[in-house]
Amino acid sequence: MTADHPVPPRAPGRLGGVALVLGGALSVQFGSALAASLFPRTGVAGAVTLRLALGALLMLAVCRPRLRGHRRGDWAAVVAFGLALAGMNSIFYQAIERVPLGPAVTLEVLGPLALSVVGARRVAAWCWAGLALAGVVLLGQGGFDRLDPVGAALALAAGAMWAAYIVCSARVGARFPRADGLALSLAVAALVTLPIGVADAGGRLAHPAVLGLGAGLALLASVLPYSLELAALRRLPTATFAVLMSLGPAIAALAGWLVLGQSLRPVEVLAVALVVAASVGAVRAAAPPPPPPPAMVSAAAAAPPARR
Repeated sequence: MTADHPVPPRAPGRLGGVALVLGGALSVQFGSALAASLFPRTGVAGAVTLRLALGALLMLAVCRPRLRGHRRGDWAAVVAFGLALAGMNSIFYQAIERVPLGPAVTLEVLGPLALSVVGARRVAAWCWAGLALAGVVLLGQGGFDRLDPVGAALALAAGAMWAAYIVCSARVGARFPRADGLALSLAVAALVTLPIGVADAGGRLAHPAVLGLGAGLALLASVLPYSLELAALRRLPTATFAVLMSLGPAIAALAGWLVLGQSLRPVEVLAVALVVAASVGAVRAAAPPPPPPPAMVSAAAAAPPARR
């Protein structure tokens, strides 16, 4: 390459960043599969409480966030993020109690997809949204008699909470160093869900086997994926990170098949693939165009103005 066309520098650790994102996605989806196997012991509310409470304790022990010196707006952002976490987890776990994990995540990912489309405000983004809608229609053709309507509606509501989670996460990340805001928000989410979980599961939450499964759930579904994602974002552009996260439905279908024995019909596999493709396309459509090379900028500045 000549000096006029320099080779763009390669971001260090990019392949490692991709591995971190995929590892986090695998962790959270297999954690969801573990949660579904925990439901018969604790109920949905109990599983949510174990995940958030034990996850908050682990995050607080590791991060040791500072409690003083924050403004009122900082705490408002933490509370909003905690409520989004509590709502997203509670509603999604109610959904996967009723529908298979793969289709549930397929419907849930429409929330972040809609957020990316609204942010893009481009025709291409709306076309990708149409492709995602086609995937949802195909999912219904596979049989909404097989997908419980209440479970499908809950998965869509969890998607809306996921979009709120993304917005709140960005605000908290801008106000707090490291993962301090996340640890505090998890504590808020745990406090919100704890009374419901205790009322629903009672003394079953204290059983040693349940506590062991709950610790594994907190590690797989909260602590490990959040930590991996934070490390990946230091190595990858945000757009690339979001594209990789859109693979959630396929990973969830794999986890449901391996852990829970949930099979998918061919038409449902196609529906998952369409939503994944639409998510990738929507994120790419929302990304700003790359700046022109320096040589093109110099040539444009030196060119004489066009006649009118």
